[in-house]
Amino acid sequence: MELYIIRHGQSTNNALADDHQAKRVYDPTLTETGKRQAQALADFVSGGISRDPWVNPATGYSQHDGARGIEFTRLYCSAMYRAMQTAQPVAAALGINPEIWIDIHEHGGIYLEEAGKITGYPGKNRAEITAEFPNYVIPDGVTDAGWYDPKLGQESLAAMSGRAIKIAAELRRRGQEDHDNRERIAIITHGTFIDALLKALLNQLPSRAMFYLHYNTAITRIDFASDRDRLLIRYMNRVDHLPPELIT
Repeated sequence: MELYIIRHGQSTNNALADDHQAKRVYDPTLTETGKRQAQALADFVSGGISRDPWVNPATGYSQHDGARGIEFTRLYCSAMYRAMQTAQPVAAALGINPEIWIDIHEHGGIYLEEAGKITGYPGKNRAEITAEFPNYVIPDGVTDAGWYDPKLGQESLAAMSGRAIKIAAELRRRGQEDHDNRERIAIITHGTFIDALLKALLNQLPSRAMFYLHYNTAITRIDFASDRDRLLIRYMNRVDHLPPELIT
């Protein structure tokens, strides 16, 4: 199984200067730059020239085969607005329906901190998502009230790590069951959660001594061997699809 971990495009919160953090919103939209990044990602996965050689998993030998694009078999995104927006052009380019995976949301959940007070928010509800993203597969956890419990406020790092471990275990299970190596799964998620997920896959939690940085719409590819519990890290934080001015 091939796993592609992708960070969402630039959001309005991402674009804020350090001294303007008070202007943060709890579920930001993509900036115009973020929308261009998402479209560049879509163009790349639907037909861009791949610089990644084909590797024979049995021998380790590699060769360039002239492949173009990446045909995802499944495309997941978090229920946060910026991730759903990033998935939209990718799904259109590949002709697939994105699936919302609630547990891959960003650390902290849907919240704001104002004057030292934490306020939680529910996120977009089922009707709002259906109206803007009619072809998305929406899980039962997205209700008429939203998908995040406001009473939780700001999620702790420990709780996020638990989610990452849960997702890592599910991905390993799918990789072991993909005996024909046909699955190409993409998840569009968030910077801090990507760090935790990679650490969960590599048995590095709960360390905060280092951080796996990802630029907006950067791609990390990990291959799962079905015949043994081994991961092949093909590349990390790759932005070949972006011109220099769109790397953020």
